[in-house]
This record gives sequence, structure tokens and C-alpha cells, in this order.
Amino acid sequence: MAFLFNLYPQSLVSNSRLYLSLSFSLSESSMAAIPQPSQPSPTQISKIKYIKKVAESPGLTSVPASYAFTPSPSPSDQAVSEDPEDSIPVIDFSLLTSGTPDQRSQLIQQLGQACKDWGFFKVINHGVPESLMEAMIEGIRGFFNLTDEEKREFEGKNLLDPISELSLEYCKRTRGVARELLKAISESLGLEPFYIEKVMNLDKGLQMFNANFYPPCPQPELVMGLPPHSDHGLLSLVTHNGIGGFQLQHNGMWVNVNAIPNSFLVNIADQLEILSNGKYKSILHRAVVNKKVTRISLVMTNGPSLDKIVNPAPELVNNGINQPAYHGITYKEYFQWQQGNNLDGKGILDRIRI
Repeated sequence: MAFLFNLYPQSLVSNSRLYLSLSFSLSESSMAAIPQPSQPSPTQISKIKYIKKVAESPGLTSVPASYAFTPSPSPSDQAVSEDPEDSIPVIDFSLLTSGTPDQRSQLIQQLGQACKDWGFFKVINHGVPESLMEAMIEGIRGFFNLTDEEKREFEGKNLLDPISELSLEYCKRTRGVARELLKAISESLGLEPFYIEKVMNLDKGLQMFNANFYPPCPQPELVMGLPPHSDHGLLSLVTHNGIGGFQLQHNGMWVNVNAIPNSFLVNIADQLEILSNGKYKSILHRAVVNKKVTRISLVMTNGPSLDKIVNPAPELVNNGINQPAYHGITYKEYFQWQQGNNLDGKGILDRIRI
């Protein structure tokens, strides 16, 4: 298995000035990435003004024009649901690992329904120590509070350089949670428990560490932390510092999501939508900002091995009823497509729909 991490701010690897604006929400990001068409030179890097500096500029009362976000013209894309967000399914992870056979069976049914209806669910009692989760968030805060020069001391020479030992324990723990969830998701699809693990070659799979920092913004209605997008892997596990700002799309509306303390918000990602032949959807989500406090989030994206060709599972299409809904594609090629384009809904997934 491989862990990836780099400390380039997101603006340095984006091809779109629009999303430097607040795809970068007034957010800085440490993003793991496969090498892309072009990377900035050290001279270019030294000229970058980190968004945190912009947000902390003395007397800043409005958003600079270059950071304004142009929303979709569709009213449904902007509507935020007034319904309570606690209808998002909650999965008790302990019942998967130590519950009775009946409890585990019932939970797998609930998990399958959550994947089908929402594409998102909250995971509690997952076994990752709360102290470790808090330490990771504070470590991210400490990193973003460094000077620009100090941050660059942590830069890898190559985007495939492994992460530091400081984060390794957290990565191992969250990877274990993701693999247990994928076993249960396999069963919920009517497949054997280790189907996804074997077919996706998870022993050599990729795990990506994404740290996001969203400073307060004087005009939050004019910017976007991250624009609407879906994730490229199989599953993503999200935690944050308790400040709201995560929204997911459900039934044509944006739903505000606030995590249960010491829980993970988990979402189905594009490769799992392909594998399930569209039965489980990777759902659009976005990050918004606020006027008063900094939001920090940590996203662990878990994917197949890079060279794996991801297709709809034959067991889900060779039944005389369903036809394959997606063309096969290697995970590496899919990820490179996504990194080489703007964050734009599910545009990359749409390219391989049949």
C-alpha cells in the first residue's frame, strides 16, 4: 500500500483561476497528487501569496475580485435544505467488528441503504482514538500557522514522496476502518466480503491525505471553500475541528452536515460508483466558509492500486437485466484526468458513462 502527501497549496496545482478563488475558499490545502502536466518552479512558488495571508490582511473588508466565486445559474444548485441534517444515516462501526451475526447483518442492510439513498453516512465507535484525531487537527493548524518559508521546509521533492511518520499512525487507523467498511459494502452488494479488497488490489491501493484550512472571510456569500465535486477514489473519511461548512447534495438540495463528535463522515467516491454499476452513487459535496472562525478539515481518500482497471463488477451486470453503465479505466488515468481539470461536479465520471 502507498500513502501520498505533499505540501503544495492547492492554487499551485489548479489549472483554473476561478477555483483559486475559493476552491481555495480562502482555503489552503495540502493535497496528495500524482505528477501533473506542469508544476511551478521554486521561483514561482516564492511569489505565491498564501490565502491565509490574504484573509489576515489588515483592514480586509471585502473579497478581492480574483477570489470571487461564480455560482451555477441553476436555482436548485444554490438551494439549501431547511430540514435537519440528522437524517443522514449513522453506522455503528463496532457492530461490524464485534456485534452478533444478526446485528452485523442488520447493519450491513442499513449501510447498503445509506449508500444507495445518500452516498454518505456517519461512522461512530470506529476505534480511532479521539486523542489521535484531535492531535491531527491541531497538527494541521500548526502547519498552516507556520511562515511560508517554514512550510516549504516540509515540501517533498516529488509529489509521490511518502508522508511523515507523524501522520502514519492516523493513516493506518483510518485505512483499517475503510477496509472494514468496504468488506461490509461488498456484502451489501451481494458479493463476498473480500470482493472489493481483492478486485481493487487494496494491498497496493492508494491512500491520500488532504488537509484543508478555511480562514474567516468578510463576504462568505461571494466565495466557495471548495466547489461542488465528487471524490475520485473508493471511500473518503472526513473529520474536522467542529466548525460547520460541509454540504452535500441530496434530492436536489444542499444539506448542511455537522459531524457527531469523534465520528467520521464517509462518502462513496467515483470508483465505487463504477464498481457498483451506479447502484451506489458518489454524491456531489462542497465546502462553504463563514465570517467568524477558521474551519479545518482532514480528508482521507482510499482508492485502488493505480494500475487497476476499474469496471462494473461482472456479477452485477451479467444477469440478463443490467448492462454496464461505465467504460473501464485505470485508476491512475482517472485520477490524472481529474487533477488535470477544474473541480466541476462529476464531469470526469460523465466522460466514461455508456
